[in-house]
Amino acid sequence: MLPAAATALDLVDAEVRELVRRRGLDPAVDPAPVRALAREVVADYAERAASSSLPPLADPEGVLRDVLDRVAGFGPLQRWLDDPEVEEIWVNEPGRVFVARRGRSELTTTVLGPGQLADLVERMLRTSGRRVDMSTPFVDAVLPDGSRLHVVIPDITRRHMAVNIRKFVLQAHSLDELVALGTLPAQVARFLEAAVAAGLNILVSGGTQAGKTTLLNCLCAAIPARERVITAEEVFELRVPLPDVVSMQTRQANLEGAGEVPLRRLVKEALRMRPSRLVVGEVRQEECLDLLIALNSGLPGMCTLHANSAREAVVKMCTLPLLAGENIGHAFVVPTVASSVDLVVHVGTDPSGHRRVREVVALPGRAEGAVIETADVFTTREGRLVRAGGYPPHPERFAAAGFDLPALLGERR
Repeated sequence: MLPAAATALDLVDAEVRELVRRRGLDPAVDPAPVRALAREVVADYAERAASSSLPPLADPEGVLRDVLDRVAGFGPLQRWLDDPEVEEIWVNEPGRVFVARRGRSELTTTVLGPGQLADLVERMLRTSGRRVDMSTPFVDAVLPDGSRLHVVIPDITRRHMAVNIRKFVLQAHSLDELVALGTLPAQVARFLEAAVAAGLNILVSGGTQAGKTTLLNCLCAAIPARERVITAEEVFELRVPLPDVVSMQTRQANLEGAGEVPLRRLVKEALRMRPSRLVVGEVRQEECLDLLIALNSGLPGMCTLHANSAREAVVKMCTLPLLAGENIGHAFVVPTVASSVDLVVHVGTDPSGHRRVREVVALPGRAEGAVIETADVFTTREGRLVRAGGYPPHPERFAAAGFDLPALLGERR
């Protein structure tokens, strides 16, 4: 029962929920009928309140929006999910909800009620097929709009659930659109388009929220349409605009602890699917070894990696495969990385929150001891990405694909 001091919002909310139950509607699957129903209930309530003792509706549109947020959305968090300027939302505790705009965080005035956060998390996970409980205290999932959800529960956290929602705000779908946004110069975009078409293996590196996935999506748009692309990710984030694409994501274990499908398994399975190109959303662990083996076998590929610079990304690529087992050593990994990775494109965020490509580094394929030789193709000087003195490997691939490499690099003949 509703309390005696129930507000108009509470009363309308209760009526909408009751009608949703009676009519068997599912707001997550088909929200349109729920929106129409809520609008009818608000209009009907406003008429009844005008001639009765019911609490009046001061703002019918506001009440309608709040009811839809409660019933068909994610409650108080929905306003931030709907805000196009908000890139990420995170909740440290019910009274501390943060958002990020243009790379900068701010504490909001949103306060969640007792038990409301757990209810919202359960609702968010309902369509993903994933769960979070004492046996699985972490979960990665995708919301219906493509946003990425990460949840950690007590007693891994001290007292409250920790919830992160990284919105899928794909501001660009091609390298040309990144040029328009000021992320990279047109010359660099033309070079990267040619590198993708020529089949070079490209690693996109950067920090959290630096724009790695967006850049990888834009690079995928440059893949020739005739190719068959297989993608492997922890959760679906890549959008490859090609006709022949198979996308795969990992799966967590079931209640009996079986059925887990890690990223390493996906990389192995992808090789059995006749790929022309392999794209891995992000390498974090031992799956890096399987990716290197695939790239070393002549299969073009791309992936992302967390790192503070292009050279640190190369070092990390030499370290992660060691997690695969004691029989894997630097003597195998270092020359494999040197011969398998062709370009590292590093992205970063400037103090104003703007994402930019910071450097493009080539790996000529040579290594001495545990050190891999690198060459700067483009580097940042005085805040601008400019041509450096290095050259990418495999110039014959550029020529075979019909590209004039010296012209792409802005060199006179």
